[in-house]
Order: sequence, then structure tokens, then C-alpha cells
Amino acid sequence: MRGPHNIIRLIRTGATLERTGAMKVVLDAFDAGPLLRITFRTLVWPFQWLGYKGDVTVPPAPRALTALGPAYIKFGQVLSTRPDVVGDELAVQLRVLQDKLPPFAMRDAKAEIQRELGVSFDKLFSSFSEPVAAASLAQVHKAHLADTGEAVAVKILRPGIERAFRKDIDAFYFAARAIEILSPASRRLRPMEVITHFEGVVMGELDLRLESSAAAEFAANTEGDAGFQVPHIRWHLSSRRVMTLDWAEGTNIGINDALDAAGHDRRALATRVLQLFLNHALRDGYFHGDMHQGNLKVASNGDIIAYDFGIMGRIDEYTRRVYAEILFGFIRKDYQRVAEVHFEAGYVPSNRDVDEFARALRAVGEPIFGMDASRISMARLLSYLFEVTERFGMETRTELILLQRTMVVVEGVARSLDPHTNIWQVAKPVVEDYIKDSIGPKALLRDLTKTARILARFGPQLPRLAEDALIRLNNPPPEPKPQRRIARLSWMSLGGVLVGGAVWISNLL
Repeated sequence: MRGPHNIIRLIRTGATLERTGAMKVVLDAFDAGPLLRITFRTLVWPFQWLGYKGDVTVPPAPRALTALGPAYIKFGQVLSTRPDVVGDELAVQLRVLQDKLPPFAMRDAKAEIQRELGVSFDKLFSSFSEPVAAASLAQVHKAHLADTGEAVAVKILRPGIERAFRKDIDAFYFAARAIEILSPASRRLRPMEVITHFEGVVMGELDLRLESSAAAEFAANTEGDAGFQVPHIRWHLSSRRVMTLDWAEGTNIGINDALDAAGHDRRALATRVLQLFLNHALRDGYFHGDMHQGNLKVASNGDIIAYDFGIMGRIDEYTRRVYAEILFGFIRKDYQRVAEVHFEAGYVPSNRDVDEFARALRAVGEPIFGMDASRISMARLLSYLFEVTERFGMETRTELILLQRTMVVVEGVARSLDPHTNIWQVAKPVVEDYIKDSIGPKALLRDLTKTARILARFGPQLPRLAEDALIRLNNPPPEPKPQRRIARLSWMSLGGVLVGGAVWISNLL
């Protein structure tokens, strides 16, 4: 499908970007060359009248993407998690992207539920509200179960959203290929890979069974976390296009006046939201990748409730250990050890100078530690750290970019609750506990036990494996016989030989 028919769709997109003033912002973010800029201006400028005007009170990039519709809004959200691609300035703009769209009709919502769950709508719910939230992919209703009267949230995908997204993603691929051809400098940002990443994220979110699974895994991991709740999934009322989970009743964590009126301790909430996120990232290796105020509530008993599990981050155990030791080294200001960890993990090429790298890390850490408590930022540290490591040859890792982006969001939530939160004091006990548990003698014993358990599983096969190894050692396979050259000739090669022979004969004549 990635052909010329996408040009009309892209002209409308370009016209909207030009009309809203977002074209220059986007081209600057992608470091577009003169040829690409001239090409876009030539193609788009005469068609500005085709572009959408958008909300003039919104910054250019989110204004354009919101006007263009659901696929573009979601694309902006995904790009906001990739400052390595679009730059910090545009990423900040995209993080405030308004994900509010007109809801679809109630009759469509009810018909979708009945079609997906295969049960009459009236038998499932005794009440069903108007949409309480309408986003780019789906909308949410509050309902009560007919059999128990319990309150639940029902999330339903927009009708036809899959087909609409496939069309737009097809156009995105076409645009990415054009950008790579017209602007060789942009290839370092890997536009095609960015679109592939976006496609993977969106297609995952278009199957609500995967989001239900993510919510269930997150709930299981955090079941013992004091002061934290994850709504439970109602699996019998969930499917590919419908997800039902317990209703989260509480105060939005971003409304300080309401939190104060309810008697909540905002300083304690700020500390808890930071420590919960660090625990999820380090202890579990599975964290909520979109922990902004809109996805967090505070229950009447003070518990923090998280919901909307469309974006989740995962970090393997080895990477968690490495980055915990890096953070711990920064907390102790042991820059030499931080540098050594990077080299030991293979993050920085071994041909670089470890002492020079340690000096660069000191230049990152010391200014941050010299700030007052209200300005110390772990997110800023991670951002500077990525800049330094990139300069020393470390490749960008997508899962760590998501970690850094989420850390920025979580810090923003904590600062809004308590502007004087000392990030390092809050983080230190969590990082220290993880270090003790994962890098000390207990961790070594646990790793050896796991290794022994794996070896024990293969125990019955060890004699046969040893015997096979000895047989191969004593009876090496014969060397392959050289093939006749004519057998390796392709038809093209044979044609070349015939043509060459004909030319030689003609020369003789």
C-alpha cells in the first residue's frame, strides 16, 4: 500500500503543519537539510488552504497533530517519549498534547460491547454512563454490574479505528522513506525505525487484551506495595476491543486544592510516588510508562491509584543492576566507579579512556549536586548522562529513553505536590535497598541457585551430551568436497560468458 496514493494524504498533513506553524518546528527537530526544506515548501505552500487551522491557543506541533486526528495524536504521544529523535524542546511540547476528542455515540458503544462479549448488554450492566473520557484510541464509561452492583470502568475502542490507523501508518512509512531519500542527514535518526516502533506501540494498544494483561501483571507485581492500588481486570467482561476493570474512585493527584480539602499529606504523596516508580523500575523491571497526573488518583484512605496501562516499560535484570550501580555511584559521588561500570557493562567501547570518561561524568554530577533541593533532578542527570555516553560512543537504548522520559514525568508530579522535594534523599533508600538485594552476597547465592536449578533440569541428558561431544571430537566431519565451478555459475554469469565469447569471436572476424 505504500505508494503514490499516499501523496494526497501527506499534502493535507503538510498543509496543516504549514498553516499552524508546526512545519518549521518539525524540520528543525529532525535536522532537515536544505533540499528537504525546499521540497516541502514547494509542495506544501500552494496547498495551505487544505490544512486544518486547529486551536490557536495550543503550541504549533500539538495544535497541528490534534487537528489531524487520532493517529497523529498518538504519533505525537509516542514521539514525546523519544527526545533522542525529536529533541528535548519538541518532546516537551508533545508531552502536553491534548488527548481529548469528541466521543462516539452511546448506541455504538453498547453495540460494540454486545458484539464483543456475546451477551445482551442489559444482562451485563444495570447502569452505563455517558463517556467520562474520550481519547485517540478509545473512550471510557462508568458502569455498574447487573449481578453485583459493583462499579467498573469500561474501555471501548473507537469503531473503525484499526482501519484508520493502518491507512495513516501507511502514509507515515511513505513520508519516512521520502525523508531518508531527500535528507541523508536525517538517516542518523532512523525515520523508518521510528515509524516501525510507532506501529508496534499502536498495534499493541489496539488489542485491549494486551493492555488487560499488562494491568494484571502490574497488579501482581505491586500487590504488596503499601499505599498503592491497581484496579483489577474483569476478564470475563474483557476482549480484544473491550476492557473492563474496577472503577478507581479518588481525587486527581494533580488538583492540590482538592487534595488539601480531603486532608491528604501532599509531601508524603510526593515521596511515595517517586519511590513507587523507582521500586517498579528497579525491583520489578516493569513500570508504568505514562505516570502523569491524568493517570493517577488518590483514594480516600490516601492510597495512590494508577490506571491506563497502554504504555508500559520493561528492563531486564542485568540492565537494572547496571543502572542501579550507576545511580548509587552518583549518589556517593564516586564517578570513577560509575565510569568503570559503563566499561564493564560494555556500554562504552573499551578503546575509550576510562579516566577521561570519569572526568566527563564529574562534570555532569557536580553541578546538579550543587543545586538546592528544589532543583536537584534525577531526570536531568539521566539526560546529561545520555549526552555524555553518546559522545563516548554508547548507542541509544529505547527502553532507557522511556525510563528517562517517565522519570521526568514522575518528578513533575512530585514537584507539583511538593516543590521542595529532595529527589536524591527520596531515591537513596530505594536504590540502596536494591543494591543490597541484587549485588551483594544474597544476590550471588540466588544467582548460583538459579544456575544449579537450570543445570539440574538438564541432568538426565548430561551423559548423552557428553558422549555426543566425545564422538564428534574423535570423529571430525569430513571436509566438504570442492564443487565444480560450473555448478556455481548463475544464469546471469553464464550469459556474461556467452556475450563475452561472442564479442571475442566478432573481433577475430
